[in-house]
Amino acid sequence: LVEGKAFTDESGIKFVGAEEFGYTDPVDGTKTSKQGLILSFEYANGDAARVVFRLSGTGSAGATIRMYLEKFELDPEKHGHAAPVALKSLADRAVALAKIAALTGRD
Repeated sequence: LVEGKAFTDESGIKFVGAEEFGYTDPVDGTKTSKQGLILSFEYANGDAARVVFRLSGTGSAGATIRMYLEKFELDPEKHGHAAPVALKSLADRAVALAKIAALTGRD
């Protein structure tokens, strides 16, 4: 990732920025940092999107990388589209940008 650099690739989805996020436990108020990565994007029509990567599990062996996808969609005709279809280009863009396959050795 290139810090502070917005850019668009052939997908047409512009990478806007990235940030690490933390978590505050609502029960006891404890704070934990470095819980994941938020990637912010913008589509050519101005719609915002974001992808959150979070490591789940204990330790590094056998852990799971969870990916959460969000995309604003104004068109009500598209609200019924299946998420894997509607968000595929965003998921592909985020996985390539974060170099998940290279970092994990898995596709």
